[in-house]
Amino acid sequence: MSDSLDRSARINLLKEPVVKKLCEVLDKSSNKGWRKLGEIVGNDRRFRVSSADMELCSLEVLELEGSPSRMLLKLMGERGCTTGHLVDYLQMLGNSEVLQGLKPSALQILIQPQSVALISGHNLRLSCHAVGKSPVQYQWFKTKEEVPNSFSSDLVISPVHLRDAGFYICRVNCGDTFEFSQWAQVDVLNVPVSCGQSYHSLEGRLKLVIQPQSQRMHVGETLQVECGAVGRPIPRYQWHRNGVPVPNATKRKHMIPHSMQDHHGRYRCEISSSTERMWTNEVDVVIDDVYAIGGGSSEYFLNNVPEQLHATDKVALLIGNLSYQNHPQLKAPMVDVYDLTNLLRQLNFQVVSLLDLTESEMRNAVDEFLLLLHKGVYGLLYYAGHGYENYGNSFMVPVDAPNPYRSANCLCVQSILKLMQEKETGLNVFLLDMCRKRNIHDDSAPNIVLRVTANIVFGYATCQDAEAFELSSSGFTNGVFVKFLKKRLLDDEKITVLLDRVAEDMGQFDATKGKQALEIRSSLSERRALTDPILPGDSVDLAHARSLQWAKVHELPESMCLNFDCGAQIKLGFAAEFSNVLVMYTHIVKKPEDMSFCQAHVTDFSQDLDVDPKEMNRETPEETGIYLLSSNLPQHCLYTRVSSLQKLREELVFTVCLQGSFTAMEDESVHWTKSINIGKPLIARLDLNRAVRRNSCLQTCLLAHSPSHSPCHSPGLEHHLHPHHRSHQTQDHNRLSPQHLSPDVYEHQGAVGGRVESFDGQSRCEPAYDSVGGLSSSPGGLSIPIETTDDINELQTVFINSLQLQQQ
Repeated sequence: MSDSLDRSARINLLKEPVVKKLCEVLDKSSNKGWRKLGEIVGNDRRFRVSSADMELCSLEVLELEGSPSRMLLKLMGERGCTTGHLVDYLQMLGNSEVLQGLKPSALQILIQPQSVALISGHNLRLSCHAVGKSPVQYQWFKTKEEVPNSFSSDLVISPVHLRDAGFYICRVNCGDTFEFSQWAQVDVLNVPVSCGQSYHSLEGRLKLVIQPQSQRMHVGETLQVECGAVGRPIPRYQWHRNGVPVPNATKRKHMIPHSMQDHHGRYRCEISSSTERMWTNEVDVVIDDVYAIGGGSSEYFLNNVPEQLHATDKVALLIGNLSYQNHPQLKAPMVDVYDLTNLLRQLNFQVVSLLDLTESEMRNAVDEFLLLLHKGVYGLLYYAGHGYENYGNSFMVPVDAPNPYRSANCLCVQSILKLMQEKETGLNVFLLDMCRKRNIHDDSAPNIVLRVTANIVFGYATCQDAEAFELSSSGFTNGVFVKFLKKRLLDDEKITVLLDRVAEDMGQFDATKGKQALEIRSSLSERRALTDPILPGDSVDLAHARSLQWAKVHELPESMCLNFDCGAQIKLGFAAEFSNVLVMYTHIVKKPEDMSFCQAHVTDFSQDLDVDPKEMNRETPEETGIYLLSSNLPQHCLYTRVSSLQKLREELVFTVCLQGSFTAMEDESVHWTKSINIGKPLIARLDLNRAVRRNSCLQTCLLAHSPSHSPCHSPGLEHHLHPHHRSHQTQDHNRLSPQHLSPDVYEHQGAVGGRVESFDGQSRCEPAYDSVGGLSSSPGGLSIPIETTDDINELQTVFINSLQLQQQ
């Protein structure tokens, strides 16, 4: 019986009818019920069911519909208990009635249709796949009407039109049994072709295609602001007026039939999905009193709105170095880069996020970054890792830097700034999350002459000649700088004001008070903000051509279904954790009825990638090191994390191996293999492993110049820029000797530019991770985003009523 179950599935993903049946039996059974099950689980240290937990469960009987068994299963699921574990415990319990309730039904829907927003003229595909004891049939519905000729597991409408928007559901029949899929909402946007040209390359990610427009009207007229984004899953919307969310304004089109003067203000919309968030432009809505004389025309209003500062494009390069070859390894940079990547993408930045780069890889990544810069672009560089500062110049340390390292082994931030200035960028932001201690092994003093420009901002995680901190955790967590930066980064504020507020927040943090303080150096004279809209300039065609190259690092291989000779079908899927980290997962879609065991795994990777076989093909994402994406990956798969894609020299070829055994030959295992070629995925397409170009930032790193004569103006500070530096150096705190450390701070005394690790035994640090180090999944993370819950509830009632009428 257990072989037919997905033993790797968490029990908190069991369907409600199954849970209800289990609880009914366990609650009423005296000697083989929930108390005995709790005793059995309590003897397994993995799930730690204590006597206090059992007392909590027993209190459920005081509730009107309380269930001690449901509370026990909930606690077990939160602690990682899988269906396989539960089956083992129930077999020990000896309750056959409960085990019978876990048997899979005769019909199971394995792939549910997903809601999607797309552009008119593109192709719509909704998928629903089910398995049963006999062949299954499909029928698709739009609202309550059958979709003609829709008898396949895939509903394809090519091309899709505005009239095709709506709610879809699939009915699956297997003999006398039938089930309905989840509802899927389809939103079709009508936008010019040029706006949707790059949609296919970004499928699965949000893309803003309709911006709201400023308007002027009289009291009593209809106010309507509209925006739109495409992506899968379908975006959610929340309109804001003057920075405050508008109640019940959760649709693409926010409409007020009879506007009043108190409806005027600045409007913008927050657009989000389960993994992303972005903002539209902020626009002015002016509502004149209908009795006013000479109130002015709409044309006058639009022509006299102050010109809003804007970027011609937004580009960000984020580098986090952790796995140093000759220096202490780090933890926080991975989480810092991941969090900032998601936030900056919500601000419409083109972001490339990279982990663990060598010197040549860092230089080539910077070269690719520089190619995207042109007049008016906002360029942002974030670095977390080891580093140092000498004579006002900041140096980022690659993972292959020798011990000791010198400037020739590192990248000089000021050299990169000099090259950015030559591009006439609109804003240059450097966020340096590293120590700023002096490197006693490096006596060089590069003299890099910077232009006098009013668009430079440096945010240093710590002050000059000081170290930076990261929060201690048994899992993964942020450094102190990003802990507070990520709470402010989406604010619509001048970037220096935003950083000032981050500095104030950090100053109130007890763990690092008096030890670390954010320092800001700026020559910014305008109210430039990371939220500024993008308005392409005269070089829009050139910018688009360059963006296509940068966009390559976001392109994932297409998921594929693999059919094996034995009759089994495997789904092979992909996800990107970073621009150089690929996640693969395999899922059994179909297997022959006489096959008692079936599993698919990937193997035979290129030696360039150095994939550890012990960390491949694991039942949970966390087991293979996938902590940050774990809540967003499909369930019931085997997962493999492939990192350092920038080292890939040839196309990525690997093997998918299917292992199975049949009922007639239980003791014998049979293997089938398929060779898969997915080309060069993500960052591998940019060939960062090539030799460093001679015209790269390496040249400017070797120029001699005195930083004390840098001509940039720093308001309120010195009359030159002093870029700071920080480096993360962390060790497992369980291996450190407490007698050498202060109560609040652990400091590594070894390599230059050491990083301090702050301990936070109390709840001063936000609990972003669960007990096994993975990201805690948010409730309802698997639900399909829809415009409003009421829409679905009403639709469900109408649909069921229509079916009943048809049966009558």
